[in-house]
Amino acid sequence: MIKTILINTIALIPIVVCSSAWAADMAPDTTAAPASAMTAAGKESLRQDLSYFFGFSFGNMLKEGGNVDIDLGALSQGMSDSLEGKVPNLDEAQQQGVITAIRAQQEALQASRAAAQVEMAKQASGLAIEYLKENGAKPGVTTTESGLQYEHLVVGDGASPTGNNTVKVHYEGRLVSGEIFDSSIERGTPAEFGLNQVIAGWTEGLQLMNVGGKTRFTIPADLAYGPGGTRGIPPNSALIFEVELLDVK
Repeated sequence: MIKTILINTIALIPIVVCSSAWAADMAPDTTAAPASAMTAAGKESLRQDLSYFFGFSFGNMLKEGGNVDIDLGALSQGMSDSLEGKVPNLDEAQQQGVITAIRAQQEALQASRAAAQVEMAKQASGLAIEYLKENGAKPGVTTTESGLQYEHLVVGDGASPTGNNTVKVHYEGRLVSGEIFDSSIERGTPAEFGLNQVIAGWTEGLQLMNVGGKTRFTIPADLAYGPGGTRGIPPNSALIFEVELLDVK
C-alpha cells in the first residue's frame, strides 16, 4: 500500500518531455552497431546518456509541476531506494501529507497561470484595438466588411486565387509590438497551402491579391487565433503579415 501511494503520486505532476531537439538527438541511430557488438566503453556511454536523459526529463517534470524547491540528496536517496526495491522511509500519513501539498501547489500554479493568461489577453486586446484604429486611418489601407485591413505594396498582374486554390507564398508575420513570430523568408523556403486550411484573415486576404503582388495584411484577432491564441501568439492578438504571392495552383 505504501509503495502504491508513492507511485500514484507521480500522476499528480504533469509529465513534460524534453524539447523536440533533445528527442531528435536521442532517437535511435539506425547506422549504429547492434547492442551485442558494442564495446564496454560504448555500453557505459549509453548507460550515462540514458541516466542523464531520465534525470533531465524528471527535472523538467518537477519544474513544470511547480516543484523547484527540491532537496537533491533526498531525491537521489528516494530514487535509489525505489530502484533497489526498498520500503519507502515515509509512512502513509507522511505520504498523504506530501500528496496534499503537491495538489495545493499545483492548484495555486494553475490559478496563477490562468490569471496571467487573462491579463495577457486583456493587454493584447487593448493593443489590437488601438493598432487597428490607427492603421485603418493610414493612406492606402483598406478595411473590409469583416475588419481585415490590407495595403498593396506591389500590385501583381498574375492569377488571383479562390478559396479552393493552393497557393505558394513568402511571408513574414509580426505582432503589433513588432516582434516577428514566423517567417518563411528567414527559413528560405516558400510556404504552400490550401486557402481553406488557414486562418480566416488569410483565406479572405489572399483572394484580394494577384500572383507577383505583395500585400501587408493587418488581421483582427477574430480572423486569426482569437481568445485562445497559439504558440508564440498571445490570446486576442491582431497580426500583421507581409505576403508575396508567388503562385496559384
